[in-house]
Amino acid sequence: MNDSDTATGADISARIEAQLRDNPVLLYMKGSPDFPQCGFSARVVAILNALQTPFAYVNILEDPELREALKQHSQWPTYPQLYVDGELLGGCDIAMEMYESGELAEALGKKPD
Repeated sequence: MNDSDTATGADISARIEAQLRDNPVLLYMKGSPDFPQCGFSARVVAILNALQTPFAYVNILEDPELREALKQHSQWPTYPQLYVDGELLGGCDIAMEMYESGELAEALGKKPD
């Protein structure tokens, strides 16, 4: 590995940290909320919309280096990845389970209906 590889890796890591710091609810997904590129991403978007939660997103298909670096950062191999307050909650299955149990609403600071 040469110095430019290390700098690039550090730059990507810094970008991930900034994204997590600057966005209280962040979804790393395939596609966009309006045009998800996989069913799992679409499901997490639907859950967040059902909870009326504003969220930021990053389309990992547009940035292969970020996509690979995020897997290392999170130690989570698949997408989507949902973060709340900089903490990885999980992917689609975990988000769905948390939604159904009410834990996701709680993590998002929502009051139960």
